[in-house]
Amino acid sequence: MDLPQLAQTLAEVSGVPVAYREVPDEASGALRRLNGQVRAGAPHRAAPVRAMVRTRPIPSRRGAIRVRTVAGMAPSFNVVGLVVADMGKSLTFYRRLGLDIPQTADTEPHVEVTLAGGLRLVWDGIDVIRSFDPEWIPPHGSARIGLAFACDSPEEVDRVYADLVEAGYEGHKQPWDAFWGQRYALIRDPDGNAVDLFAPLPEAAPTA
Repeated sequence: MDLPQLAQTLAEVSGVPVAYREVPDEASGALRRLNGQVRAGAPHRAAPVRAMVRTRPIPSRRGAIRVRTVAGMAPSFNVVGLVVADMGKSLTFYRRLGLDIPQTADTEPHVEVTLAGGLRLVWDGIDVIRSFDPEWIPPHGSARIGLAFACDSPEEVDRVYADLVEAGYEGHKQPWDAFWGQRYALIRDPDGNAVDLFAPLPEAAPTA
């Protein structure tokens, strides 16, 4: 069975549209560019290889977009999103934790930074969220998800916690030596999100 016939068979069996395209073999070396190596904003070059791909709509913060995924490829974890009541106040808090966010972002409705490893941390104002989810309301009670920042030492955990509390942020639990071997502290960002600070405790000296 050739590739066009296989594409038609897969579409009939799965109910998912399957697109087949044949392009010159001499450009096949560009296949290595296909998997996430194209920078945001750069023109996308179609993979110049014979390939079987399926196209499906994926919801995003900007509405439905269409992406091509090689059949069987799993989604990748890419974004952690925060909904904020005051963008400037929230970004000021996270700058204190070392994130490089320009001051000009304080008046933007949507802000994102790329962290080490490629994961993105994203802030959206309430109006942005309600533009596509009008029924959204702020959560109440204790948080079910939190962010955690690694510190270089137990002393840095204490220092950062004290600096944030002195700056007016809510300290939820003062630093303590946790039984799992870390110096740990809990604080809240301006929207009440849980933010943890931690560092490994030094190993205890062996007893004689």
